[in-house]
Amino acid sequence: MSISIETFFLDPAIEGTLQARIQQMVAQGILAGRFRAGERLPSSRKMAAHLGVSRITVTLSYTELVADDYLTSRGRSGYFVSENAPEPPAFTAQQSGTDTVDWNRAIGQRFAPSLGMEKPTDWAKYKYQFIYGQADPTLFDTANWRLCALQALGMRDFSALTADYFDGDDPKLVEFIARQTLPRRGILANPSEILVTMGAQNALWLSAQVLLNSRRRAAIEDPCYPALRNILTQSRCQLSEVQVDADGLPPDALPDDTDVVFTTPSHQCPTAATMPLARRKALLDKAEADDFLIVEDDYEFEMSFLKAPSPSLKSLDQNGRVIYVGSFSKSLFPGLRLGYLVGPAPFIREARALRASVLRHPPGHIQRTVSYYLSLGHYDALVRRMSRAYHERRNVIDAALSAEGLAVAGQGSYGGSSVWLRGPDGLDTTALAERLRDKGVLIEPGAPFFAGPTPPTEYFRLAYSSIPSSRIPEGVSIIAKEIKASK
Repeated sequence: MSISIETFFLDPAIEGTLQARIQQMVAQGILAGRFRAGERLPSSRKMAAHLGVSRITVTLSYTELVADDYLTSRGRSGYFVSENAPEPPAFTAQQSGTDTVDWNRAIGQRFAPSLGMEKPTDWAKYKYQFIYGQADPTLFDTANWRLCALQALGMRDFSALTADYFDGDDPKLVEFIARQTLPRRGILANPSEILVTMGAQNALWLSAQVLLNSRRRAAIEDPCYPALRNILTQSRCQLSEVQVDADGLPPDALPDDTDVVFTTPSHQCPTAATMPLARRKALLDKAEADDFLIVEDDYEFEMSFLKAPSPSLKSLDQNGRVIYVGSFSKSLFPGLRLGYLVGPAPFIREARALRASVLRHPPGHIQRTVSYYLSLGHYDALVRRMSRAYHERRNVIDAALSAEGLAVAGQGSYGGSSVWLRGPDGLDTTALAERLRDKGVLIEPGAPFFAGPTPPTEYFRLAYSSIPSSRIPEGVSIIAKEIKASK
């Protein structure tokens, strides 16, 4: 029996290459029970004409489905659903009944609210996307990343791909971090002092879980990274928010009973302020005198294109009081979710054990792909390319903001990928962001970065990591006009 050609259509919602989409179309039909063993598929010529694609694309799709035993080829007779193809489930899905669970009582711990930050998934469709942290496809080296991923899939790296490291990491990646990445920040560490994490946020969570409990006090910057505030709130520690100034976190404002300080000295999040060297030393001296630890989030040190960055706190630490958080997700792409922790061996040992109980280790293939991308020099080339582009965009956005008279409240003296702005008194930037979205402009309201029930509403962040220089002046002009219209 032949399957009617009218049964086949490409779902526009499915992403991927045409070949992959055709494979998925056929496989889903088999898994759903619509195509049964022994039934004949339309010829590659008919399928190609019906779908409006090349015949070779259909042939390659059929060939892959044969390799996966979804289809079988019978010479000149064509392609048929394989007798060994996966069978659809024999049961009928049951509709759920009435939920009788009282979830207010059943939930033992609460992790809401969310970050309070809305980042639309279709951000790339907006013409003026001043959105932070997204990868720019015009800058990323897709070809070499693909080659490194393929190399990591080879038999030579079969163990790295398939092995269960349990609580370990890819030794090639750890070696590169120790010998290449950390020395650029003046940090010397051995493998027992390095732990690969699922991004910087996972590193911050591990640090909070290991170092804090309900009796200990953590100090964070205000404003700060909203996810960090959520992490510390969920840890049930005693929490103090310390207001930052033009130089970042002021050590003298820290509570006397502080146990752990979380700080972003190189590029304060979100103001982009850079902590001067004298203040860094003062913070380290206070940590030693008052016996507290410091978690240094150095999330954007690679983007120091204006001048060389200040030494990291970790590089200045002589007493083992600084735990360093780094990330590849900012400089490569956010979906990578790969970062690392650097700290004294006793701390790393506990963080490793906790990670193993939650997720064991980051995927081996991702770790090995990144290690190849780093060791073959592609990463350094990417960072240089990004730095040149960011430098140009920074000059353009500075000029545009000055021309429109918008008040810059903070911008990193070493570079970075965003600027922190303050609108007129009484401006609600959350409402402003909603109105600007209708005009094709994306900005980030500043309220979620602040602590307290009534955060200031006048601040907002403009990132230039994903917007071409040519669109920046017009986008800034639209923002300025909308702010004036709000008065």
